[in-house]
Amino acid sequence: MIRYPIGIQTFSEIRKRNCLYVDKTQYVYEVANDLKYVFLSRPRRFGKSLLVSTFDSYFRGKKELFRGLDIEALEQDWTEYPVLHFDLSDIKLGTTEQFEININATLASMEENYGVTTSTDRDISTRFRLLVENIYKKTGKQVVVLIDEYDSPLLTVLHNPERLNAMRTAMQSFFSPLKKLDPYLRFVFITGITKFSQLSIFSQLNNLSNITMLPQYSTIVGFTQEELEKNFKDGIQSLAEQNNITYQEVLEKLKNLYDGYHFSRNSEGVYNPFSVLRAMNTRQLDNFWFETGTPTYLIKTLQSHDTFIPGLEECKAFSSDFDAPTEAMVNVLPLLYQSGYLTIKGYNPYTTEYTLGFPNTEVKVGLLHSLIPYYVSKGNTKASSALGNMWLALMHDDLDGMLHTARSFFASIPYQEGTLKDMKTSEGHFTAMLYVMFSLLSNFCYSQVRTAEGRMDILLKTPTTIYVMELKMDGSVDDALAQIDDKGYLIPYESDGRRLVKAGISFSSKERTIKEWKIVEG
Repeated sequence: MIRYPIGIQTFSEIRKRNCLYVDKTQYVYEVANDLKYVFLSRPRRFGKSLLVSTFDSYFRGKKELFRGLDIEALEQDWTEYPVLHFDLSDIKLGTTEQFEININATLASMEENYGVTTSTDRDISTRFRLLVENIYKKTGKQVVVLIDEYDSPLLTVLHNPERLNAMRTAMQSFFSPLKKLDPYLRFVFITGITKFSQLSIFSQLNNLSNITMLPQYSTIVGFTQEELEKNFKDGIQSLAEQNNITYQEVLEKLKNLYDGYHFSRNSEGVYNPFSVLRAMNTRQLDNFWFETGTPTYLIKTLQSHDTFIPGLEECKAFSSDFDAPTEAMVNVLPLLYQSGYLTIKGYNPYTTEYTLGFPNTEVKVGLLHSLIPYYVSKGNTKASSALGNMWLALMHDDLDGMLHTARSFFASIPYQEGTLKDMKTSEGHFTAMLYVMFSLLSNFCYSQVRTAEGRMDILLKTPTTIYVMELKMDGSVDDALAQIDDKGYLIPYESDGRRLVKAGISFSSKERTIKEWKIVEG
């Protein structure tokens, strides 16, 4: 029976318990021997901590854990180095006092482990420097420093400028000795979600190699298609039997749900490893990545930038955007990319322009589910009921019934702070809400779809029907239908074979709901 490492992020435990391990050790060898100061950004739950733990075991010379893996043919010496492993993921209270308490506790444990002492009344920066120097003097070997989730304390206070500046200063001070300690260091590896330059913590490390978007490391974490099919044959077969579908159908569903992440220009796509492992373990296909909810910092950022959610289907960002300070960004797209909610869909080398979009269905549906409470009052239970009724109407290809439900739902939203009814009344806000609701009902709902003559507001596809909807604020439904015809929005789908339906929808700014609509066969 295959053991899947659910909840296990420690390389040694995975190997000792004989759990399934997708071999990434060739990357560990290459990075450890080609580079010295390294930074890698990847979304949460994407294997960063396991990668850090693998470096930990490698530099401790634990050869026995790597038997049968790719690195066994590459490494000959297996030299043991002292390793200082910092995990900042638990520092989430957002105060510099808590940061210093946690760091002091970690340093004390490291001092005890290596049998060295430093004065406890020194500041954490000096204590860190003396720890490295004393370990080097005692062992005669350079020290390896591993820093996992470096930005966790900062993301907690991202929208509190005063606390953010204080935390950034404290962290910058703590890590400042790294540059001066160069003769005593063998290797430094740093991971996080956000790009290091955005928060200036390691600004003094001007020789830090950022491998985040380098093509040769685009698959250093996550599973490639080849790795999926090689390592999970039994799991895929079990999923097929459990769900009464074929092996090939499981592959297609896995790809649709969990594949599609691209971390460099024109790179191979990778699967979310957390979701794949959960699917194999539970023998179910579900949206596992969102089990613990969407990070608060991300929701707040989307709100503060008044992000037009339908526009995320296909959006543009330039190379320079990815280096903008997070706390002062004017474009939310790079943060969405780094957090795993968007991925690279294309790149124009002439303009250095990236095309970004949702990587897969799991991310799209999960994000939209997370956003529902921010369109309506958090205590409003009518959203689920409305979605259920709209789903039933959709199954019967009843757009009229769906719009009736949507109109009643919009009208039920109270005037409360932070809800749709508190927002500026605009066509875009209502378009976004309809898009969110339709997208939760169908994997094939799109907004602002480009055509030769313009952009259609909403495109909705079912197995039997293609709907094109044009929305007007306080406008005429006939004008909306005329625009669909004049712009030729249905023309690209005339050879599709499915039923074509067009709908003109009018919103009332006074009533803040759908006023009327007209549905016409294409």
